[in-house]
Amino acid sequence: MPKLPQSPACAVLRTGLRLFVLSVLVETVEASPDRAATLEAIRLIENPRNVSRPGPGGELGPWQFKAETWRMHSSRPFTDALDRDEALRVAGRHYDWICRGLAKARLPQDAYHVALAWNSGLGAVIRRQAPSRAHRYAERAANLAETLSKGPLMAAHDPSPPALARVP
Repeated sequence: MPKLPQSPACAVLRTGLRLFVLSVLVETVEASPDRAATLEAIRLIENPRNVSRPGPGGELGPWQFKAETWRMHSSRPFTDALDRDEALRVAGRHYDWICRGLAKARLPQDAYHVALAWNSGLGAVIRRQAPSRAHRYAERAANLAETLSKGPLMAAHDPSPPALARVP
């Protein structure tokens, strides 16, 4: 695939393309734009530069999985967390697992609560004991997911998309 120039418009196109691919690849019955946007927001916060070396706690891959989280959702080796397609499948499974836990606890299954559980653990969210840093993380992820969900993919569904300014 050819590289796009580094302009703001191309950055929007790249993000839209990533969201599209994310929504197609994630294994779920409900591959909604909100779900794709939430997973992309978490990925952008966790590993924005797609670094392949382990994080400070041994986390790997685009979604910075811990080994125990990876093993919950995959029998493949933990090093496969560096494979973007496999990491995306596991991210989708983890997202679904979080949503089931939130639903069972009668908590909202929105971007904020998913990101809060992603960062601090589902148990901490259910017990309402997530640390303040996790709440800041969740707020950031929810804001980013909202912005991403209103991106170029959603413009096709908007009956009156905004006019783009001409660039000289």
